[in-house]
Amino acid sequence: MSKHTNTQHTSQDGPLAGRIALVAGATRGAGRALAVELGRAGATVYVTGRTTREHVSEVGRTTETIEGTAELVTAAGGTGIAVPTDHLDEERVRALVGRIDREQGRLDILVNDLWGGEHLLTGSVFGKKSWETPLADGLRILELGVRSHVITAALALPLLVRSDAPLHVEVTDGTAVSNRRYRENLYYDLAKNAPIRIAFGLGQELAEYGGTAVAVTPGFLRSEQMLAHFGVREENWRDAIAQEPGFAVAESPHYLARAIAALAADPDRATRWNGKSTSSAELARTYDIRDVDGSRPDAWAYFEDVTYAGKDSSPDDYR
Repeated sequence: MSKHTNTQHTSQDGPLAGRIALVAGATRGAGRALAVELGRAGATVYVTGRTTREHVSEVGRTTETIEGTAELVTAAGGTGIAVPTDHLDEERVRALVGRIDREQGRLDILVNDLWGGEHLLTGSVFGKKSWETPLADGLRILELGVRSHVITAALALPLLVRSDAPLHVEVTDGTAVSNRRYRENLYYDLAKNAPIRIAFGLGQELAEYGGTAVAVTPGFLRSEQMLAHFGVREENWRDAIAQEPGFAVAESPHYLARAIAALAADPDRATRWNGKSTSSAELARTYDIRDVDGSRPDAWAYFEDVTYAGKDSSPDDYR
């Protein structure tokens, strides 16, 4: 079994040294952490998103930018390259892929972490029937969560298959197993199940190239937006448990990111994961990963056992 440690690698000696990665949607949250951990493992990482130091996306957050992410990648030991890109704009994505081609000649790792739709969820989506959901909001959810992924994959895959071991990662919310439960709103359900099917389909198409396509979900993610929602910071995140008891099984973005970096360095990843969906917790068990606090949270098991089945268990049992 492959092992992953938290040793600080440089770009010369890391397990992903010489590899070229694109993290689409790397402004904040899981995408930012993914870019950093791939860089820590030695990769050159192109980081994209809509929020820069000169422009703010519809999400409305100014604290995190793609330039900031690229700097964190480089500080971690990799090479971070920020490229402002709206992944719903085909020409911008073509230009991005063309730049990677000119500068690197290939792409080894493509991470589709595109979303940015949290602002559409509160009040207008969850708990409402599909016909009660504002149509414009529903269609925007599908654009951000599905169309952007399809555009990026379609335009980047010709470059990705030049790699000797192509890896395509779809980041979503839920696995094929957990998403057998309805995700409370039709548009959101479609948006978060589509990446699972994208990974399944691309797994079929990439197999002849020795490639791997996999969908990966975090658990209850302590993203910057989620922390701000609860009015806490990473340093005192446990204060939010009083508002949301389930937050006791929350994980940092680096938990997912460390797990995916370990998967990317696994020479047997195609056999293990191609076409499948998995979670940060399952990857953590496979690759002996720990979160930044040394724990190994499994939020999906907690939700299944405690939230849905009513099991009398402590969240600590799932860390």
